Amino acid sequence: MKRPVKPKTASKTASKPARSPLLEEVEALAELLRRHDLTELEVEQEHSRILVRRAADGMITVGASPHAMAAPAASSAAPAAGAPAPKAEKSDGNVSYVTSPFVGTFYRSPSPDTAPFVDDGTRVKKGQVICIVEAMKLMNEIEAEIDGVVMQCLVDNGHPVEYGEPLFKIKQG
Repeated sequence: MKRPVKPKTASKTASKPARSPLLEEVEALAELLRRHDLTELEVEQEHSRILVRRAADGMITVGASPHAMAAPAASSAAPAAGAPAPKAEKSDGNVSYVTSPFVGTFYRSPSPDTAPFVDDGTRVKKGQVICIVEAMKLMNEIEAEIDGVVMQCLVDNGHPVEYGEPLFKIKQG
């Protein structure tokens, strides 16, 4: 006796939300890192740069930054995805603010049992990692954009941050 065949229903994938192309690219880079036993992989395209690193403990961190993009038009609307983070007002010509490039959770150190990347008074170089912002389960390294001295960390460790929120106040020089 033959069993009745159940009619096929709509695909289960149709109900899943679309995945971000950036997330897919980062996952592919992380897989390449693992597959080829690399410690660092950087991809730079016309409008963005992605850096994927694997630490000795196997933890993978991701740094993504937009660059060479036209400034977004001034408006009261929320910033467009992929647009560079807005710069906070400078208190004088020698002070800059490092801002969060996206919404996430702010971490001062690479793990709970290690020292912070920087403290107030720490001298930093352009490109030096100063914190991590976790977004969508990815650890994104945030780098200093100038040489200078950290005047103040503006966010508490483990707290949520918004797009464009100032994280550090740095005196240039």
